[in-house]
Amino acid sequence: MKRIAVFAGSFDPFTLGHLDVVERACALFDEVYVLLAVNASKKYLLSESAKVEIVKKAVEKIPNVKVESFGGLTVDFMKRVGAKYLVRGIRNGADVEYEQTVAWNNKVLYPECETVFLSSSPEHLMVSSTVVRELLKVGVAKNAEGKEILAKYVPADVIPLLIAYDFN
Repeated sequence: MKRIAVFAGSFDPFTLGHLDVVERACALFDEVYVLLAVNASKKYLLSESAKVEIVKKAVEKIPNVKVESFGGLTVDFMKRVGAKYLVRGIRNGADVEYEQTVAWNNKVLYPECETVFLSSSPEHLMVSSTVVRELLKVGVAKNAEGKEILAKYVPADVIPLLIAYDFN
C-alpha cells in the first residue's frame, strides 16, 4: 500500500523552508502532495495560479511530488487522494502549540489522519513567507544584490517568476 502524504499551506510565496520540508517528506513517503490551501476570506499577495506555477517550478525535479490547490478542508482532500499522513513544518514553540491543536481537530474529522511534524533545518528557522512578501513589496529583487538576498529565502529557480509580478 502506498504511503501518501499531504503538505498543505498557503505558500504565499513558497520558501526554501517549504522546499526543505517537501524534500524531507519525499524521503519518508511514496507520494507527497503539496496542497495550496485556498481560503476565500484571506487576502494573498499572489494569485492561486501564480502560486501553483511557482510551487511546480520549485519541486519539478522531485519525482514523487504532485502540486494541487483545494478550497475545502485539508482532510477532505486527503480522503479524496487516499492520504493518511499530513506533514507539517515546525520552526518554534508557537508553531508546535498551533499545530497540535490543528492535528487534534484533523484527527477528530478524519481518524486515519496522522500528523507528522518535521522540525525546520537550522538554516531555515528564520525563513518565512511574511518576510518574503515584505521584501517583494518593497522591490528588493529589482537588482542583482536584491536577487541575492531573495535567494536566501526562496528557491533560485522561482525568483524570475516572483519578480515578474507587480506587487504595488
